[in-house]
Amino acid sequence: MARSDKEADVAELTQSFQDSAGAVLTDYRGLSVKQLQDLRRALGENADYAVVKNTLTRIAATEAGVEGFDDLLTGPTAIAFIRGDVVEAAKGLRDFARANPSLVIKGGVLDGNTLDAAEIAKLADLESREVLLGRLAGGMLASLSQAVYLLNAPLAQAARLAGALQAKAEQDPSILGGGASEPAPSTTEESIAESPQESAEESAEASAGESPEEDTTEA
Repeated sequence: MARSDKEADVAELTQSFQDSAGAVLTDYRGLSVKQLQDLRRALGENADYAVVKNTLTRIAATEAGVEGFDDLLTGPTAIAFIRGDVVEAAKGLRDFARANPSLVIKGGVLDGNTLDAAEIAKLADLESREVLLGRLAGGMLASLSQAVYLLNAPLAQAARLAGALQAKAEQDPSILGGGASEPAPSTTEESIAESPQESAEESAEASAGESPEEDTTEA
């Protein structure tokens, strides 16, 4: 390989390390070209899977500031540069390795921290980002629903009360005037209404007072 080609490969690998959230090193010995293609499809957008040269990868890792997996750069090596969901990428590698034992996960690096094969397996057992976000969103919606219910409960009661008052007002418009009843009769009307009764009582009293005097005169 010409020097310029090596430099280009190192530059590309360095950029891949810098642009990815992590990298998982694998031994692909025994896998066919078709199986490698199937693995790339299985990883999808979560990772780019590339066969690399150990020497150039070691140089690129150093230039990218990635340390800790020099000992893993032995034998045939392919790296999954993780660009999407880290957990989903780890799951994809684990599941493919189960179906194709020729794929051996050596270890990797995540956010500057070195991981061995067992730690990557534990990473694959975690819930994916989408699932965690879904659970978080579900919990938040449940809390928001409770809060909205508590806030709206008094408003709902007020709305029901307003509706009841409106219905009552349609049946009895006087409610809108403060509930006033029919006006009381005036003093003049009371006097007119009571005059006949008072006249009769006065006549009866006068008759009773005059009778003895009349009897004495006749005697």
